Amino acid sequence: MSTTTRVTQRMIADMAGVSQSTVSLVLNGKADEARRIPAATRDRVLEVIRETTYVANPVARSLVGAATGLIGVFTYEPAFPNRSSDFYTPLLTGIESAAEGVGADLLLFTSTPVVDGRRRLFHESNRLRLADGCILLGREMDPDELERLLDSTYPFVAIGRREAADGRVPYVGVDYVSATHALAVRALELGHRRFGLLRLPQTAESSRDRRAGIVAAAASGSATVAEAEVTPNRTVTDAWASIRPSQPSVVFVEDPADAHELHARLAADGVAVPEDLSVVVLGEHNRAADGPADFTRLRAPRTELGARAVRALTDVLEARRAAPAPSTSAGPPVQELLDCSLVRGATLVAPAV
Repeated sequence: MSTTTRVTQRMIADMAGVSQSTVSLVLNGKADEARRIPAATRDRVLEVIRETTYVANPVARSLVGAATGLIGVFTYEPAFPNRSSDFYTPLLTGIESAAEGVGADLLLFTSTPVVDGRRRLFHESNRLRLADGCILLGREMDPDELERLLDSTYPFVAIGRREAADGRVPYVGVDYVSATHALAVRALELGHRRFGLLRLPQTAESSRDRRAGIVAAAASGSATVAEAEVTPNRTVTDAWASIRPSQPSVVFVEDPADAHELHARLAADGVAVPEDLSVVVLGEHNRAADGPADFTRLRAPRTELGARAVRALTDVLEARRAAPAPSTSAGPPVQELLDCSLVRGATLVAPAV
């Protein structure tokens, strides 16, 4: 058949030996109605469609379980402001590379509005069903939304460890507990026994994991930990002032931008890093080399994280397509944690005598 010929549903029906209403139902019907069609009939119609130039509406194709070849990406926070892009760019690079490898297109969901710095996954303008499945990105994810998404059986994988829904959320994350524990043990080995910790609010699993590693290592080495939280209403200067009386010899800083600000504050106060005070950063910007110091820090495998999330999602999609019939049962969700690397840097040394 000529590729310039407009293929209609009637032509597909004739070629498949079915009624036009059957073709219409396969393409545009509700999922539960389409599934009442015998599997052999449905497969015959879909095969004819694949052999012709007819292109089904992507929404209809996803409703009946046919692949659109689209992988969705939903970010709870805007992905492209300067500060956010430092975190998201490597993730998106990995996602893009892996999607290219499996021959999928990416669809970035941006239609839901940003309210108080975050998007809602379920919104009247939500178009998740345009994609076969979705990768979720965000420091914090609404646990109620994750549970609702699980109940819908829509395929997705979250980036970052998630505790919601009784541990049923599929994710690919970073083992921050082990990584921060290793950094704190290194500080103990150098002789530090008074730790400071400038952390973000404990509303995200990644923040809780970072703190857990530091606290566990400190307890094992009889070290103290003076903590302060940095928030939009509490500056790095305020947080540092609250822990300074404890005279820490090393300060662990969760957010790289906060570490840069702390370094400037210390310099203004005449405190030399690392001669007077060691500073360790529990993360890394893309532009670490542009910072005020070669910080001792963690480096998360964010590009690999994005790629592994795509592979985990495509594994789920392939398993579903290979299933003989739609099923609500499934094996355990993918829950994988990748290792961080430790960048030695130059800001962690033995404490001053």
